[in-house]
Amino acid sequence: MKSKKEQYPPKLPFPVPTYRFDQKNDIFKRNRWDEKIPVDSRGYYKDIKYLKKVGYRKIDYAFRNAAWSLEHNFALGCSRSNFGAYAWEGVATAIKRFAETGGPVLESPEEMSRIINKVARFLGANLVGICRLHTNWVYSHEFNLITLEHYPIEVPEECKNAIVMAVEMDYKTIRSSPSGVAGAAIGLGYSRMAFVANMVAMFIRGLGYRALPSGNDTALSVPLAMAAGLGEKSRMGLLVTEKYGPRVRLCKVFTDLPLKYDSYRPFGLVEFCKTCKKCADNCPSKAVPSGDMTMEGPNISNHSGVLKWYIDAEKCYSFWASNRMDCSNCIRVCPFNKEPGFIHDVARVFIRKTTIFNRLFIWLDSLMGYDKPISAKSFWEP
Repeated sequence: MKSKKEQYPPKLPFPVPTYRFDQKNDIFKRNRWDEKIPVDSRGYYKDIKYLKKVGYRKIDYAFRNAAWSLEHNFALGCSRSNFGAYAWEGVATAIKRFAETGGPVLESPEEMSRIINKVARFLGANLVGICRLHTNWVYSHEFNLITLEHYPIEVPEECKNAIVMAVEMDYKTIRSSPSGVAGAAIGLGYSRMAFVANMVAMFIRGLGYRALPSGNDTALSVPLAMAAGLGEKSRMGLLVTEKYGPRVRLCKVFTDLPLKYDSYRPFGLVEFCKTCKKCADNCPSKAVPSGDMTMEGPNISNHSGVLKWYIDAEKCYSFWASNRMDCSNCIRVCPFNKEPGFIHDVARVFIRKTTIFNRLFIWLDSLMGYDKPISAKSFWEP
C-alpha cells in the first residue's frame, strides 16, 4: 500500500481544490439533463438558421463542421472517456509484447522526457509539458453523452504521470469570432487534439507501458497544463500560454512510463489580468468577471474552493445558444493572443519581469486595433 506522501505530488505553487468535480455539472453536460439551464440547447446544436451574413451562411457552418469532424465522428472526447481515438484499449497487447521482448527501455526519466517532447512535437503538439497527476484533478464521475449514464471514473493508480500537450489554433480565423470561420479554428483544434494524443499514446504503448489518451474527458486540463509548465490560468478561466496566449487547445496522456516532471512557470499573467479586463469588457454575455478573484463560482458548473476568477458558464452558454455559433471573443481580445514578432516578444519579457508597463501595453494593444474583430469575409476572399 502506497503512503499518502507517495500518492500525491509535491506541494504546488497554486491552490488545488479539496474535492473532485463531477463532470455532470459541466455546462455542456448539463444541457442534456438539467432543466434549470436558462436556454434551450437546440439553438446551438439543432435549430440552425442560415443567414446571409458572412460567418453564418451554410458554407460557414459546413466549414466549421468539417473542422470538427475528427472529434465528432472518431475521437468523441467531448462525449465520453475511454472511447474512440481516446480509447484506453491496446494496453494488454502492448504489455504482452513488452514482456515477450524483454525488459523496459533503458533511457533515464530525463532522457525519456526529452524523447517524449520530441515525438509529441513531431506528431503535432506545439507545447509539451510533464507533471504528476493530482487525484483532485480527475473527475469524480463521468456523464456519458452517448448513453446518458452517470458513473464514477478513476485513472489507474500506476498511471500517475501526465503528458500535457497544447495545439495552436489559427490566429487570423480566431480573430473573426464569433463566426463559423472562428468556429472552424476551434473545431480543428479539437480534431488535432485527438490526432496528437492518440499517436503519443500509441508510441508509449509500443515501448511496453500503459498510456491513456484524453481530451476534454477524464480530468481537468487547465491545472494539469499549469503544473506541466505550459501557462497560467486567466481571468477568462482559460489557460494562457506565454507564446500563443489563450489560443490553444489541450490534450493529455496518462502513463506509467517513468518521466521527469516539469514545473509551474508563471510569466506575470495574473498581475496583468488584474489590470487588463478586455475579456470581461468584450464578453457578449458578461460571463467573464470584471472584479477581484473569489473563492466561489456563481453556479454548480464551477469547481469552487480556491481563489481565482470564475466565469459564469450559464451566461456563456446562453450566448452560444442564442447566437447559434461558437464564441471566442475572450480569446480574440486577449493581449497575449499574438503571432510571433520581435515587439510582442519584448513586451512579454517586460510583463514577466515587472508590472510597471502593463497599463501602457494594454493601451497600445487597443491603439493598434488588436482587440477589434476581423470580418469572416476576409477568409473567403481570393
